Amino acid sequence: MTTNLPIATEIIPVVLQLQPAIALTDDQFYELCQLNHNFHIERNADGELVIMPPTGSETDERNFNLVGQLWVWTKQDGTGVGFGSSGGFTLPNGAVRSPDAAWIKRDRWEAIPPELRKKFAPICPEFLIELRSETDNLRILQDKMQEYIDNGTQLGWLIDRKQRRVFIYRPNISVEILDNPKTLYGEPLLPGFVLDLSQVW
Repeated sequence: MTTNLPIATEIIPVVLQLQPAIALTDDQFYELCQLNHNFHIERNADGELVIMPPTGSETDERNFNLVGQLWVWTKQDGTGVGFGSSGGFTLPNGAVRSPDAAWIKRDRWEAIPPELRKKFAPICPEFLIELRSETDNLRILQDKMQEYIDNGTQLGWLIDRKQRRVFIYRPNISVEILDNPKTLYGEPLLPGFVLDLSQVW
């Protein structure tokens, strides 16, 4: 007996328009996310809520591997702090985004008052990674990567597992595309950080 399993298709996030009827404060948005922790909720620069279901188990396992590699380097280097996929950041344009992995220089992080660090800290990471799952829409992720760069990110990696391709984002430079690379290098922003993609593909 054979079972026909559904083929993974791209999932388009649900976008809820609230304004001008409702204008959530930062605290209200944070509380909304806590009450609905089974969903991945972001807020775009227009105040709209972008809702995604939880990621698949395989993608999360791959994400765990890349976060683990960043964690090891961050502890050895000591100049910054790292974050996983559950942390949200309030960007200068007002959007609240949650990359799959991120890194911020320690002095910038510690300059933020502790009470603001407890929620969606008002800061844009210097470095971040987004990992595309089988069902993620590539164009949406590319737009998000450009938003990060426009708001202060210095280096961003969009890892497309579906096509085994990496898009490298830097300010004022065209996007670099690598086909099926084995490793990624964080120089010069993250000296000595090498991401082994064999644990991610």
